[in-house]
Amino acid sequence: MDAQAVSVVVAGLGVSGRAAARALAAAGERVVVLESADGERQRAAAGELEPLGVEVRFGEPALPGDTTMVVTSPGWRPGHPLLTDAASRGVEVVGEVELAWRLRDGSAAPWLALTGTNGKTTAVRMLTSILSAAGHRAAAVGNVGVPIVEAVGGPYDVLAVELSSFQLHWSPSPAPLAAAVLNVAPDHIDWHGSMEEYAAAKSRIFAHAGVVIHNADDEWSTRLAGPYEARVGFTLGVPRPGQLGVVEDLLVDRAFVPDPRAQAEELACLADVRPFAPHNVANALAAAALARAYGVPPDAVRRGLAAFVPDPHRIAHVAAVGGVDYVDDSKATNPHAAAASLAAYPSVVWIAGGQLKGADVDDLVRRAAPRLRGAVLLGTDREPIRRALARHAANVPVVEVPGQDTGVMDRVVAEAARLAAPGDTVLLAPAAASLDMFDGYGARGEAFAAAVRRLADR
Repeated sequence: MDAQAVSVVVAGLGVSGRAAARALAAAGERVVVLESADGERQRAAAGELEPLGVEVRFGEPALPGDTTMVVTSPGWRPGHPLLTDAASRGVEVVGEVELAWRLRDGSAAPWLALTGTNGKTTAVRMLTSILSAAGHRAAAVGNVGVPIVEAVGGPYDVLAVELSSFQLHWSPSPAPLAAAVLNVAPDHIDWHGSMEEYAAAKSRIFAHAGVVIHNADDEWSTRLAGPYEARVGFTLGVPRPGQLGVVEDLLVDRAFVPDPRAQAEELACLADVRPFAPHNVANALAAAALARAYGVPPDAVRRGLAAFVPDPHRIAHVAAVGGVDYVDDSKATNPHAAAASLAAYPSVVWIAGGQLKGADVDDLVRRAAPRLRGAVLLGTDREPIRRALARHAANVPVVEVPGQDTGVMDRVVAEAARLAAPGDTVLLAPAAASLDMFDGYGARGEAFAAAVRRLADR
């Protein structure tokens, strides 16, 4: 970037905004942060930035007249008045990821980047574990872990970069060594405006990638990879040349081998993938493909997957009570994620509901109907799920648990236990966000686990 001091506006005092302000100040830029909220937390953050020469303006301040660039928070929609004002003036708007790419020097660690509607964090942490098993200094950054603008100057050999559609929207330049799209399903349409715009944002991860890695079992992922010659697929089926896939109980590479038509490398066993579920095997294959693009040997893939510790609330087994397994997948905050979770179990009492954000659950319920033994609904948007169950699973008993008090989850778990029989799985996979009742999906998962433990103690 130009060493001359100029006025760069950072939109928001969130984690990425603070990181961007620090990086810009260190690069010699004159930085102004605009923050609409004015509370104790925001004032404390401003106090940390003040010694760096960063000015913070609270309220709804206008864009300064000498602004040459705006670094926006991922959560700010393109239609935000400050951003449209910048566009009308010809002021460039970028995100923290784009800023990080521009600030890195020529010797900086290469990026292995991935995106997707679901599975991003699990896959990027699997990738980091594989890279570490191969002896590389690696970090998970971007939409997970440390802000990427702080990591680009760190002591790393390679960065495992998780990117959301919001981040990609504001990032035209990054050129990762390899990039993967895990899956694409309707999500964040309220932010992007349409499914096509959402998918277009996801596709930016491929624009300058050295190797394009796509999910051959996912229509949108395959479509987005179509224009690129240097592409590699992954599949839950037997891999063709140029793909990674599954042969019996083995994860197999037929892409990063000297002769993909005649050779294959065994990477790991299905037993090395934890927690085991079909969608998690796909995550592991994507992580393995990115690692192999970087030159990681097969044995490190296996060791990395075996050492991987899943984050909480992702198809996590809580307890077995009376022959019934209780599983917390509170992270399944949209129908696509819930569908993957439901597909992992043959006989399910499903706990669902929350904030659907306009998402359609008909296809989810239709596909899951043969394995449903019961459903317990909670949260604001119970009614659309109840109607879908009536259309596609009319014989499945459904219980609605109204209310938003702290005892709701105990009643939910008690009703699920009443519907379940030995051999069933009671699965919290809400297909909806959690902020109608909880501080986040983590709090929802903790409430479920605590209620299950109380049930077990009775």
